[in-house]
Amino acid sequence: MIASLAGGIGLFLLGIILMTEGLKAAAGGALRNILGRLTGGPWQAFLSGMALTALVQSSHATTLTTIGFVSAGLLTFTQAVGVIFGANVGTTSTGWIVSLLGLRLDITLLAYPMVGIGAVTRLLAHGRTASLGLAAAGFGLIFIGIDVLQEGMRDLSGMVDLTRLPASAFGGRLLLVAVGLVMTVIMQSSSAAVATTLTALHAGTVGLEQAAVLVIGQNVGTTVTAGVAAIGASVPARRTAVAHVLFNVFTGVIALALLPLLMEVARAVARDAGDAAGIAAFHTTFNVLGVLLLMPLVRRFAALVVRLVPERGPALTRNLDPSVAALPAVALETARLTAIAIAREALGASRSVIAGPAAARRRAADTIALVDSALAETRRFVATVRSSPEAVAEHARHLAVLHALDHLDRLIDALREPAPREALAHDPELHAQAESLLEALAPVEQWLAGPETPAPVETAEQASLRIARLRRERRIRILEQTAAGEIDPDAALARLDAIRWIDRIAYHVWRAVHHLGAPAAITPASVEERAEPRSVGSG
Repeated sequence: MIASLAGGIGLFLLGIILMTEGLKAAAGGALRNILGRLTGGPWQAFLSGMALTALVQSSHATTLTTIGFVSAGLLTFTQAVGVIFGANVGTTSTGWIVSLLGLRLDITLLAYPMVGIGAVTRLLAHGRTASLGLAAAGFGLIFIGIDVLQEGMRDLSGMVDLTRLPASAFGGRLLLVAVGLVMTVIMQSSSAAVATTLTALHAGTVGLEQAAVLVIGQNVGTTVTAGVAAIGASVPARRTAVAHVLFNVFTGVIALALLPLLMEVARAVARDAGDAAGIAAFHTTFNVLGVLLLMPLVRRFAALVVRLVPERGPALTRNLDPSVAALPAVALETARLTAIAIAREALGASRSVIAGPAAARRRAADTIALVDSALAETRRFVATVRSSPEAVAEHARHLAVLHALDHLDRLIDALREPAPREALAHDPELHAQAESLLEALAPVEQWLAGPETPAPVETAEQASLRIARLRRERRIRILEQTAAGEIDPDAALARLDAIRWIDRIAYHVWRAVHHLGAPAAITPASVEERAEPRSVGSG
């Protein structure tokens, strides 16, 4: 009996995991693309969260994507709350699958071939077809697990009469809620806990009202994992976890308060579709009811969560949440926008170093140190992300972010060097060259402050090429003047160093903007550095 129960739960969980991974891989960038278009109100976000969770059978995947998009600034937290509400309703679809297919129909004869065909397809095929094979094998395992669970529950019902557990008294209901919560924590999956309850109900091991109260506890229990995972995570992750906990606790309280009324809904469905379907309807109904009650107050709800979880940590890197590294497209967009924020600070420091007064230069030194630390943290974050060359656009975006970070590193290296202030002060041409660079940086700084508009890549490129041309011309003239005795050799060396210094700054600003500017349009060929006739850098 114990072996059957444990095996059935294990097969069900394995099936859910395989199906989720297969569907996520087959969908490709669907999660990112759909959530990325959430520019409407909370209701649109709710419907998208519900549909995506029902599609991939994983509220965890939807939540992780949402965290990444909030971190990247592509979703407001209010929209993210709408997605979380939708994910909670979408995850109730598992109960419907179990009750209408797994328990009412004998599809094990179809499930075994599905596992076999799916596994062979996963081994022999490639790309999306292989992912769909993995999903099919997982789908078959779900029903094999349910069949094994039913055997275990039938044995359990003959040995233990759980229907005597109290469900009418308030204390008894709280006990059942606690049991449901513990089931979810142990199984690490509310879907598996609900499936176990539905199977027990179908076998007669528990009664209808007991199953309903257990499901309330299981619905609340799913927040425990999210809460533990959020400890030490980024602010967006912790806010998402808090919103998830508050919503599920609220719906649990509502379900307990309105239990007699909601049980009428469950009994009505059970009369036509069976007790398990009645509990699936109960589960969906109280989650939808929670949404209907909270959605008109969603902005206040989001504001409450923001007050409970204030911003903390370094401003430049606070959005680099390790949990989203499992979703490369989301993680890379977060890293790109973090790099843009770093570049904005670096360019501000460049302006102060080149032409600012002494006080501004001292402040710039502090900024450079912060930027250097932020770059190191961003590199560590990107190092945890993996992209396959087969996913061409995603891999190109990954390379673009790496290139941009490399150029920002080199820019900071240049800014850390002592500025050639004496050479700039005593050479009008050099001074004019520096002023030309600052003028060219203005539109770049404007774009970095609000990167929704197209990046001024051509402007930065033309400025860099112009300064490179001046560097070559000035170098020849300075050497000629030194040979003629018109310039002291030490002064000539200082001027040559100043020219190269200005050229390096212009070059690395251009290349960083190039790689950060339009990641969606970048192809693998375009992220390769163009060969430039200078020694300021490559890569």
